Amino acid sequence: MPMSRQSRPAVALATTALVLGLAACSSGSPTSTATTVAPAASTAFAPVTLDNCGTAVKVTTPPQHVVTIKSTATEMMLALGLGDRLVGTAFADGPVPDEWAAAAADVPVISPQVPGQEALLGLEPDFVYAGWESNFSADGAGDRAALAKLGIGTYVSPAACKEPEYMPDPLTFDDVFGEVREVGSIFGVVDRADAVVDEMKETLESAKTPAEPTTALWYSSGTDTPYVGAGIGSPQMIMDAAGLTNIFSDVHDTWTSAGWEKIVDADPDVIVLVDATWNTAADKIALLESNAATRQLTSVREKRYLTLPFAATEAGVRNADAVVSLDEQLAALDQ
Repeated sequence: MPMSRQSRPAVALATTALVLGLAACSSGSPTSTATTVAPAASTAFAPVTLDNCGTAVKVTTPPQHVVTIKSTATEMMLALGLGDRLVGTAFADGPVPDEWAAAAADVPVISPQVPGQEALLGLEPDFVYAGWESNFSADGAGDRAALAKLGIGTYVSPAACKEPEYMPDPLTFDDVFGEVREVGSIFGVVDRADAVVDEMKETLESAKTPAEPTTALWYSSGTDTPYVGAGIGSPQMIMDAAGLTNIFSDVHDTWTSAGWEKIVDADPDVIVLVDATWNTAADKIALLESNAATRQLTSVREKRYLTLPFAATEAGVRNADAVVSLDEQLAALDQ
């Protein structure tokens, strides 16, 4: 349960104890247009109880001091007009879109990866919102049960739940809308959440899908063995909405490793390149055009590349814009 402002001293003492303990132990040895909603007056808060990836989340008072881990979580907060509640962010997958840059400018970035417990607790958060379940671990930000004992609530993007009974199969835009509304309820901004969902729906309705069947490879990362979008995660959801046929849609997974031989055999019409700082779209193009096998692909010879920023490709508020971006890029190629 998120702590109240009155209970913050207890957490501060726990934080100090943990920091001292850690010190004693050690002394001897991520371009898309984003959905945004202007802050608006909130309705009366209704307490929230959720089963989030198997962890009970109980919120009796809207959290006020929040740390986000992963761009999708940070951008969700910003899209809901909650930038003033952020006391720290971590593990950014890319720059914040221009629409939210001002709101994010003064928020401390505590780590380029998953923050350690010392750094996290030093900010005295009452809530931590993460994009992946793996962001919560004993050797990372802390496991969810341990944080709960300190009065710190936690939430994970439901699209990232790993247990079969919780993992969306397949992920749909209704699941993404559901996360927007859940986060809105946790923070007492239900009306803002509804507005974000409505805007995302309007964006999807504006998409102009290709007139002809178009096969696509979703190339996320990897060199010797490419990591590609499979049949039940956000890549499939985005490609479906964009009218693209995923050449790996028959693989029952969110992402998967694939052999270049299968890609060459499929000879996709276009290649969706995920642009990440650790594996840029330019790097992927250089590999595709230098490899003896892949440079013979029709999409490589004709440079039929579509590019999306990494942060827009995981489940979140930028997915609808990603759909429109793919269709606009494809239409430009076909002119």
